[in-house]
Amino acid sequence: EKLGNDVTSLRRVIAPTKSVLSHARSVGVRVIHTREGHRPNLMDLTPLKGEHCNGIGKEGLHGRLMVRSEWGNDIVPELMPATDGSECVIDKPGKSAFFQTDLEFILRNTNIDTLIVCGVTTEICVHSTVRDATDRGFKCIVLDDCTASYFDEFHSVGLNMISSQDGIFGVVADSKAIIDCL
Repeated sequence: EKLGNDVTSLRRVIAPTKSVLSHARSVGVRVIHTREGHRPNLMDLTPLKGEHCNGIGKEGLHGRLMVRSEWGNDIVPELMPATDGSECVIDKPGKSAFFQTDLEFILRNTNIDTLIVCGVTTEICVHSTVRDATDRGFKCIVLDDCTASYFDEFHSVGLNMISSQDGIFGVVADSKAIIDCL
């Protein structure tokens, strides 16, 4: 919202993602959540990112923008982690879930070699994470209806780039297909 984007367009991913999440939990798939946010003192905010996203850390309607532990930086209520502590949340200061996090360590320690990727935005956080994952040897399945962008053409192009050249960065599927496969 602070960047002038209408976040309501991103809400379309909630229902299919909730279905995938519910099914994954029911069949014992390990679930790992990520969220982009910064330390309250903003020491992990790079000057470059601060210049491009000058609202980070500023007080907003739901607390300080993109600051960890602020209500507005949390995962949407419909997709919250399980309350039994079985799911971890990776707080990431950058676009990729691998950048300055322990995600790779957790994946390797739990013998995970394939990621089912959901989230927003397709062309930024999803793409950055998928590219980093494949560079590290992880297979990726990106769910079309569980990812979104503020711009439909960015979403389309982002997914095409992932699956091009015989799946150079991964496979694109939808929520129904992955539910049927799990």
